[in-house]
Amino acid sequence: MSFRRDFITKPIFSWARGVLPSMSDTEREALEAGDVWWDADLFTGNPDWSKLLAFPQATLTDEERAFLDGPVDELCAMLDDWKINWEWRDLPKEAWDFIKAKKFFGMIIPKEHSGLGFSPYAHSEVVRKISTRSLAAAVTVMVPNSLGPGELLMRFGTKEQQERWLPRLADGRDIPCFGLTSPEAGSDAASMIDNGIICKGSFEGQEVLGLKLNWHKRYITLGPVATLLGLAFKAYDPDHLVGNTEELGITVALIPTHLPGVEIGHRHLPSMQVFQNGPNWGRDVFIPLDYVIGGQERLGQGWKMLMTALAAGRGISLPSLSAAGAAYAARVTGAYARIREQFGISISKFEGIEEPLARIAGTAYQLDAARRLTCAALNAGHHPAVISGIMKLQATERMRIAIDDAMDIHGGKAVIDGPQNYMGNLYRAVPVGITVEGANILTRNLIVFGQGAIRAHPYLLEEMNALRETDHDKGLDAFDKAFWNHVGHSITTLFRAWGRSWTLGAFTSVPEVGDATRFYRKLSRYASSFALCADMALLTLGGALKRKEMLSARFGDILSELYLLSAAAKRWQDEGRQTEDFAALEYCMASGFKTIESRLAEILANLPNRFVAWILKFVVQPFGARVVGPSDRAVHQCAELILEPSAARERLTPDLSHVDDDGGRARLEKAFLLVTSCEDAAKKMHAAHLHDPKEAVTKGVITEAEADRLAEAHAAVAKVIEVDDFAPEALSPIYKKSADVHQFFQELGEQRAAS
Repeated sequence: MSFRRDFITKPIFSWARGVLPSMSDTEREALEAGDVWWDADLFTGNPDWSKLLAFPQATLTDEERAFLDGPVDELCAMLDDWKINWEWRDLPKEAWDFIKAKKFFGMIIPKEHSGLGFSPYAHSEVVRKISTRSLAAAVTVMVPNSLGPGELLMRFGTKEQQERWLPRLADGRDIPCFGLTSPEAGSDAASMIDNGIICKGSFEGQEVLGLKLNWHKRYITLGPVATLLGLAFKAYDPDHLVGNTEELGITVALIPTHLPGVEIGHRHLPSMQVFQNGPNWGRDVFIPLDYVIGGQERLGQGWKMLMTALAAGRGISLPSLSAAGAAYAARVTGAYARIREQFGISISKFEGIEEPLARIAGTAYQLDAARRLTCAALNAGHHPAVISGIMKLQATERMRIAIDDAMDIHGGKAVIDGPQNYMGNLYRAVPVGITVEGANILTRNLIVFGQGAIRAHPYLLEEMNALRETDHDKGLDAFDKAFWNHVGHSITTLFRAWGRSWTLGAFTSVPEVGDATRFYRKLSRYASSFALCADMALLTLGGALKRKEMLSARFGDILSELYLLSAAAKRWQDEGRQTEDFAALEYCMASGFKTIESRLAEILANLPNRFVAWILKFVVQPFGARVVGPSDRAVHQCAELILEPSAARERLTPDLSHVDDDGGRARLEKAFLLVTSCEDAAKKMHAAHLHDPKEAVTKGVITEAEADRLAEAHAAVAKVIEVDDFAPEALSPIYKKSADVHQFFQELGEQRAAS
């Protein structure tokens, strides 16, 4: 007999059981998917920074690096983004053939099944480089290596299924797609009405036990060209042919698209992006049970399988595209701002331009740091579901801001479309990344903190499992242990948060990492404040916190910032504490700390229990939200990183696609190098109040070689500033009957007058 358990814990246990909110099977399976990693350390309120710093970096093997420098560069050279999007509306045939021949579709498939067997980081790097040349090509390569038949077969398929299908997927004999989204079910996949009825039927001349399927899916990438469809549906067994349960639940199966009853629809056009995407239907399509991924024993386990696969996949593909987009924006916008002049000076000298330039550069640094850290975790075998959600949400949202900033700085250059516009298509593509793999609104308001609070908290999941235990005594024993550990943890966190907040983290024990040491102290302070406030919100709101989406979103924002800032700090350490890069780190930290303090203040202002809110404010934010963001000095120094050729600029924008053609980006790079190489000569002329290089040569201010170089730079800048224009008949078929647009409208007017 235990006095604490029987007289103190037992009443709490009984009360908690009564108020514990119900949880659907899909919610439970989503919570159980993947695992926890650094997010769990952050939830303790006292992260072990030495553990993070000692974690191995993501690296490439020699084979993976050779693939990036060989086949990936060869593929990029085949791609003309303007023609792909506005003329061909597809990748050229040579690119499709090359993708298949070089096994781009089989990057994640093990070598024993004829794939390349690449690491998550290599997968990320390939997608990253291709996306800076053509988004349509990047998505085409990305999807078969993300959530789809290949990954599901590797994780859950039977040996026979793996041996049959994986080699065909690896070498491109089969092109895969995955059908999850339907008109009735977008983010709420559990409400899908696509169904499969277990029955007997004829398949390839034999009567077998199988499924008769009916479905309607849309937004399916590679759907219009797929030969093998992975399908999610709800399975039913009304005649009890495989067991006593009629509603088996969400199931995933392989559907060869040539089967009778499969109908492949026409193409969607997502934000004018021309990667293959479209709807499909199935009408009484019969498949044998061994087409269910994992076989009969996996009937009804599809949602858990999907969530497990998504826990890893969301951390690779879209974060890779987003980090590449931010790095691309940093490189081209820094170069453009440097060469473009207004009022006789480079626009990069205006503080109004420096501010968005710094934001772009800081975003590029932070997103790539987080991408690499997440890939390092995946390389090590982790499947961090919460972190993957953070990455998808934050990477795509921050890319959107970076691209908007880049568009603003470029002005008309990025607005007028044509072959020389290297920004327009990326701008149009942003909503696609925001929307797919779970809408960002849902992810921010419900998933990041909602899932993280249960999975990553040191004790909450143990308590919930104990409360759901059917054996009362066993559940009480487990709850007694977890609950009092939780109480002890909360008290420790309270005093830790109090001490760190009132001293601004000055005495917090952290690793000695040079100039960045102070950032670790602040991160520890904010982690303890977050952990305490999260505990108090869970205690006072319980299951109602699930419905307080705005509060949940703010907690999720803090958790996201803590992860992204951890990644930035680790990147600076891993790259050898580069002095030149410290400006980017400082900018990221100041921006992130401002967000954290603002969200804490918003939480404390809106927590329903005002007494608890007052106590928390006294403990964690006694002086209010005091961080105002990066200083003007930090903004200036961060912007400078992308305005001159340097090792720091290369580290900030590594491994982007560079194709030596006469496209807009190639022109920009040439002009940037010319302008920056002429800087000394330009300064001499400016000091002498001269504008004509010939006059400057005559007066001995500059040499003739310098004048020639200045003329070459001037001509190169003029080519960059140029925008495309088109003959009317090249843009619209209504002009094709008359090459003279004026004649066309004159004839049209005469016709109207006559009528």
